[in-house]
Amino acid sequence: MAETKKVAYADLESIIGQEIGVSDWHVIDQDRVNLFADATGDHQWIHVDLERATKEMGGPIAHGFLTLSLLPMLSSEVLQITGVSRGINYGSDKVRFTNMVRVGSKVRLRMKNISVTEKSGGKQMINESTVEIEGQERPALVAQQISVVYG
Repeated sequence: MAETKKVAYADLESIIGQEIGVSDWHVIDQDRVNLFADATGDHQWIHVDLERATKEMGGPIAHGFLTLSLLPMLSSEVLQITGVSRGINYGSDKVRFTNMVRVGSKVRLRMKNISVTEKSGGKQMINESTVEIEGQERPALVAQQISVVYG
């Protein structure tokens, strides 16, 4: 089980430039892919047609945006900020889907803090988020994840 780094709101600047940590591995199964397809309306065959995807490309792959949508959950395994009243997802920059996530693969998050700055009465954090695929050299996703937390 991954160790969650705990940092007090007042001490957030202490993690600037540091690797914060790595999440646990999570299996991307077909049920999750199908639920995401239903939620988004993206039922492209490469995701949900097991027979065709297996025949034409060796098996179905997860949606890139499914991988992106896992960042809040995976991030909560990596970093816990104490002394906050609330936090918001502010956005993402430089999102790149660099490798396919095949159904049945395991993924995890490796997170590094890039900056902590004052914003709107809180602190804006930019973290470099890399979603790794077990057994693959190239990650599934690299993005700058932006959030604002309030003490």
